[in-house]
Amino acid sequence: MAERSFQGIGVSPGVSRGKIYVYSIAEEVVPEYDVTVADVAKEVARFEAALMKTREQLHELQDRIASGIGSSSPSTILDVHLSITEDPALIDSVINRLQQEQKNVEFVFNDVARKYVATLSELQDELFRERAADVQDVTRRIMRNLLGHDHRALTNLPPDTIVVAHELSPSDTTSLDRHHVSGFATDVGSHTSHTAIVARSMNLPAVVGLRNLSKFVHDGQPAILDGYSGTLIVEPSEQTLFIYGQLEVKRHSVQERLDALHDLPAQTLDGHRMILSGNIELPSDTPVVLAAGAEGIGLFRTEFLYLNRPEFPTEDEQCEQYLEVARLVKPNAVIIRTLDIGGDKFRSEDTTPQEVNPFLGFRAIRFCLANVDIFEAQLRAILRASAEGNVKIMYPMISGVAEVVQANDILRQVMHDLKKEGVAFDEHIQVGAMIEIPSAALTAEMIAPEVDFFSIGSNDLIQYTMAVDRVNEKVANLYEPTHPAILRLIRSVVEAAHNNEIWVGVCGEMAGEPLFAPLLLGMGIDELSAAASSLPRVKEVIRRLTLREAQELAAASLHTNSGREVLAMLNALLQRVDPDLLG
Repeated sequence: MAERSFQGIGVSPGVSRGKIYVYSIAEEVVPEYDVTVADVAKEVARFEAALMKTREQLHELQDRIASGIGSSSPSTILDVHLSITEDPALIDSVINRLQQEQKNVEFVFNDVARKYVATLSELQDELFRERAADVQDVTRRIMRNLLGHDHRALTNLPPDTIVVAHELSPSDTTSLDRHHVSGFATDVGSHTSHTAIVARSMNLPAVVGLRNLSKFVHDGQPAILDGYSGTLIVEPSEQTLFIYGQLEVKRHSVQERLDALHDLPAQTLDGHRMILSGNIELPSDTPVVLAAGAEGIGLFRTEFLYLNRPEFPTEDEQCEQYLEVARLVKPNAVIIRTLDIGGDKFRSEDTTPQEVNPFLGFRAIRFCLANVDIFEAQLRAILRASAEGNVKIMYPMISGVAEVVQANDILRQVMHDLKKEGVAFDEHIQVGAMIEIPSAALTAEMIAPEVDFFSIGSNDLIQYTMAVDRVNEKVANLYEPTHPAILRLIRSVVEAAHNNEIWVGVCGEMAGEPLFAPLLLGMGIDELSAAASSLPRVKEVIRRLTLREAQELAAASLHTNSGREVLAMLNALLQRVDPDLLG
């Protein structure tokens, strides 16, 4: 057969060769029937037994990870899965409906689970919409246990297998035998999904976002999976096999060069320093970003402390998590972003008010300013952790100066209360604002005097400015980081920050893309914060440039008429200074 190439998103680097195994999840047939009042207790007992069996299976997977690959990240993800099996919002809903409706537990659970998944799917933050896959994974496992169905489709695969699927859940991924499975490719997914995180932790090459690939391949076809470029090549020719053999030698050499940068600063050839930090979701992610050479944590997303629980975490619980990270990165800094989600959406579907447009909804700083008790508890926890001396606070989704002033007033009151109580904290803690809404970017000069730093959330800034949902395939091509409007907004934010003698960083995906590093450097960005896997390549580019080169490129980019022209300029520069990073 002729060679065919499919393009997706590379989420875990590496190249693997092998034969395709197409994995599909058959939809479970869920029965529906009435039960007597006397039998409701038996249905509850069956539900509890299925929950218990699910927990045992997840613990077994955790043990396999701990003994097999020695990485904490997938184990922590399975902690999230375990918490779902103990979530009263899920369990109580099922039991209450069993008692009210007197239906069999499979039918009731299926309906509750669908609504539970829908709750997360409707959240504005892309990260949390993706977490719906985790809930779906766990509820599917519970359903199999209720129905008494076994699931061994991903075990006992032959060596050098490339798994192709419409979607792989995190627990599916952790169950893959690394000695036999050389990589996987899926129709859907993104770089930030838990499945992608697990793949990177397992050093398993992976490509996602291949749309309908699984419909066009079949078991046994030879293939090459390229986790660097996000490509799956089916029925590769002899010439392609030779080219990939040569590429693999080159990439191994590049990786050795990147590994040697770990202890070196992100410093240009003419001595200009840029800070490179890491983004984390959980404290257990911290060692991974430090191992990649991060100079602290530029974005600690705290939302994960609030997920899958009936009540908000206590002040002590939060403080313990923040302290753990602060101590791990000391003497470098950790920037803790306050809650960036609508708290009402942590409840069950029955109590979640629907929003017509959740992208423009009641969330982040808006929710916190309207729920001062929840906001104060988090601020107290952050301030207590700041006694370590390296903690900073950042407010998300700021739309104007009034929100910053109001948040700072609450912060000052919390500081006053802690001082009266004799609780130690950093009285000079730095406070920052995320610039991710065009109105904030356009009024950055007004906001700057109220804060100590800005952090540009490039993902949302692009999305809101371009009116593009980047996970909507119909308009994703319009999501353009180098659009003239985006570049002008970034430059105006930098100027506002520096005019007011505060620093400015970028913590969205632009910060982790080596191609954009010269542009952001030239525009005057002081810090880049990205995922661990991106940091060495970004550092490599910065170390091969002069600040003047970057500034000249940035100045030229502001006079172009299209994002494509800017991309061409960036590609040309990278081709000249470090062509290996383009391959």
